[in-house]
Amino acid sequence: MSVAGPHTRFAPDRGLTGRMVTTMFLIGLLYVAFTGALIVLLKGAWPLVVLLSGGLFVAQFWFSDKITQRAMGAHEVTPEQYPQLHGTIDRLCALADMPKPRVAVADNDMPNAFATGRNPKNAVVCVTTGLLRRLEPEELEGVLAHELSHVAHRDVAVMTIAGFLGVLAGAITRIALYTGMWGGNNRNNNNNDNTAIAIVVVSLVSVVVYAISFLLTRLLSRYRELAADRAAAQLTGRPSALASALTKVTGQIGAIPTQDLRQAQPYNAFFFAPALSAKEAATQLMSTHPSLEQRLEQLEKISRELGH
Repeated sequence: MSVAGPHTRFAPDRGLTGRMVTTMFLIGLLYVAFTGALIVLLKGAWPLVVLLSGGLFVAQFWFSDKITQRAMGAHEVTPEQYPQLHGTIDRLCALADMPKPRVAVADNDMPNAFATGRNPKNAVVCVTTGLLRRLEPEELEGVLAHELSHVAHRDVAVMTIAGFLGVLAGAITRIALYTGMWGGNNRNNNNNDNTAIAIVVVSLVSVVVYAISFLLTRLLSRYRELAADRAAAQLTGRPSALASALTKVTGQIGAIPTQDLRQAQPYNAFFFAPALSAKEAATQLMSTHPSLEQRLEQLEKISRELGH
């Protein structure tokens, strides 16, 4: 897997690379085992299983940027529309020696940002209007450097692939429950009993697969956020600006209406800061992000190192 280092000026992160490779290996094994189990359990429906598995994977991976943009109500913007935003990204991309991603803005008061896309050439960096209104230029630069590091390290694509298995497991479970696993209308009692057993077994397997993929993606997600903070602070040389942005964003997300936060939470793994109030974030054991205290402590350490 190609990662940042030889291709950009973002500092390479062996810890992140190792975790991405391990996660992809485990997710791959889980995917093969899950698909194989479905084919065995659903003997007459294996073509549909293969089609569904392959189709969902291609759709989520190939169109991940468009799916996320649409879900967040984001639209691409030109340099004429947002000159400061484009100018900051232009400077950071030149500094990092990386291709410029597409730039998008979501009309949302929640202060946040995210990057998505299957590779650096097809990536998009999006910020909300709430973020643009609240941050100072140097704070915005730190947030954008954080998001660009996700693109450069390619962990955005890894998270997209890792999250696919949970989507597939959920889709299989819904199909099993809603359609009786393609055999619920059969009048033969034995067939109906077999169908009921198949539904229960497939649902249980799907739940287990979802739980494992959930744990794997959460573990990777927390580390990749710390890695992006490190890379951004080292690239810009201003860890204090990123720390200020983190404090401001995390504190002000709590003022956003609960309904808006719930709508955004499915995409927490891609956000600069999770769409949770400070209290919820502190009590969530399986958060997609490390705690604010942990992130600030790391940035303070980097600041001391740069000072020396």
